Order: sequence, then structure tokens, then C-alpha cells
Amino acid sequence: MYDLATRRQALSLLDDGRSLNAVSKEMGISRAAIRSWRVRVEPLPRLNQSQPCTRPTDWAAYSYLLGLYLGDGCISSHPKGGHYLRIACADAWPGLIEQCRAAILAVRPADKVYVLQRQGCVNVTSYGRHWTCLFPQHGPGKKHERRIVLEDWQQEIVDAHPWEFLRGLIHSDGCRVTNWTVRNGKRYEYPRYFFTNKSDDIRKLCTDTLAKVGVRWTVLARGSDPFNISIARKDCVALMDARIGPKY
Repeated sequence: MYDLATRRQALSLLDDGRSLNAVSKEMGISRAAIRSWRVRVEPLPRLNQSQPCTRPTDWAAYSYLLGLYLGDGCISSHPKGGHYLRIACADAWPGLIEQCRAAILAVRPADKVYVLQRQGCVNVTSYGRHWTCLFPQHGPGKKHERRIVLEDWQQEIVDAHPWEFLRGLIHSDGCRVTNWTVRNGKRYEYPRYFFTNKSDDIRKLCTDTLAKVGVRWTVLARGSDPFNISIARKDCVALMDARIGPKY
């Protein structure tokens, strides 16, 4: 663990035009460590293992964040303890990025949130001690290659805030599009919602919740892969528009 003065000295040398490799050799610090200080210069807080994990008090924010996590989220461990929660958001949706950031802060007000730019997207990221407690679906491998089941307390939250959960799913792995067809030589356009995910379990969580709020859905397969949940009935699309709406 390097103190704050050492970290700032390394960054100062970089600001003076020194290369990352030169600063690493001069100070005897790995390039990876110095690179990470460009994102966060303050040392990460030490873990207090005696502090218990508390369940979220803002249920609506958690339900939305759970949907985002199941779609485009991941949790990774830090070498010195604790975990990073990362939600990938496309640059095309700045409103989504801000909503994701606000949800994380509402669920864990004491944990900082920062945005890491990637090519074409950002990772909305937060370090904390309890992300694996809050998202027990975390595990090795890809989500669609392992069982995804909600804990009883998570299901209680989703049942209380189903639209927030659906909004998180649609904002991560869903979209609202305009389809068209030709009948009797005339072109007709109509809106449609899609949710696409390889995990059978996550798709079922989506369809079960849609059924609970009165939205009818169908499966639109790509070849033999039933990855797409489609919502196309006029009344159901109108309900989705009123409660979710397109990403922005």
C-alpha cells in the first residue's frame, strides 16, 4: 500500500512529461499501480470484516440496479480485498449512464462511483466491501453458463418494484425499435420492445415479471436460439412506453 504522497509524486512526474516506464523504474512501482492512480489517487479503504452486510433500504433503486447487473454488469475482486461492481453502458445513452450512477449511489451512498471510458462505452464502477452480498448471483464464468436464481429477499424487492426491475433489464439488454411490414402494397410501422439475453434463467426472470404487470410477450428465435423476448401488442407497448420508455 503506497501512501498518498508517493502516489502524487508519481503522477507529478507523469505530468512533467516522463514516460510511464521511466517513472516505474525510478520509483520501483509497477506500471499497473501507477496507471490505476490516474483513475483514483486515494488509497482504497481497508476492509473492516466486522462490519456486517446490510440489505438495501432504497428498494426501487436496487430493483433497477439488479436489472442492469443481470444484463450488463459484473463483479470482480480486488487483490487487497473488496470488490468492484461494473455496469457497461453505451456512450449513445448518456441518460442511462447517469441513471446507473444514481442507482449505485442510492444503494450504497458511502461508496464512490466513477466512470471509466472504453471504446464506444463506459464502465460505471464502484468499489465496495459488500457487492457480492448485494448480488449473490456473482460467480465464476459467464452468467448464461451458470444458474441464476434470486434470493427470497431479492424476489420480495422485485415483486414490490417490478417496473424498476424491468427498466433495468430493458436499459441493459433491451431496446425499443420501430418495425415495419407491407400489407396490400402499403407500408405499416409499429413500435416493439425486445429483450435479448443468452441466459434461460435471466429471460425467465424477465418474462415472469412481465406477466405479473400484465404485459404479454412472445419468443422471437434467431435460428434455433430463443434469445429474444418480443413485446409487440399495441396495448402492451403503450404500457411499456408509460412505465419504461426508450433509452436516452
